[in-house]
Amino acid sequence: MEERNELYPVFLKVSKLNVLIVGGGNVGHEKLHFLLKSSPNANVEVVAKWFAPEVIELAKKHNLKLTKSSYRRKFLKKKHFVVAATNDARLNKRVYRHAKKRYLLANIADTPELCDFYMGGIVNKGHVKIAISTNGKSPTTAKRLRQFFEEVIPENVNEMVQNLNEYRKTLKGDFEAKVIQMNTITESLISKKE
Repeated sequence: MEERNELYPVFLKVSKLNVLIVGGGNVGHEKLHFLLKSSPNANVEVVAKWFAPEVIELAKKHNLKLTKSSYRRKFLKKKHFVVAATNDARLNKRVYRHAKKRYLLANIADTPELCDFYMGGIVNKGHVKIAISTNGKSPTTAKRLRQFFEEVIPENVNEMVQNLNEYRKTLKGDFEAKVIQMNTITESLISKKE
């Protein structure tokens, strides 16, 4: 049987969730950078003994909370998910164990077996967002696919989405009837060009 990616993709409203990142160095910066690139209003607290200048810069730009401290389990209180991004494998595993006791989702950097979710490649064009996952197998493939989609999705896609949203509001009938009408009107978007 062919292996398949069984991850379930979701789009989180991280401005309404409380996110904890443990680690203020290069890995913490990478995780924070990609989170904020996609969701600039994310509600994030970063806990670390020290912070790279890039982390401090992002925190100022996005009004994030930086807590200069060793990690303690109390930092998980009132959090929805946690990212452990330190260069200390034992500390990262401890964060994971604490998160599991609180039923929190956790992402432990560079340790797929300790990840409840992955932070995949993201294509963002206005209201259209595409998340790409290779099931943790090949970040380079995800990067190339992201570049491909960024090139092929037209710049005016946002205008099209807005227009279709306005049209959808004018439709009559029940949910099923509206779905059929929207499918008909959008069918040309994926039809092969002769």
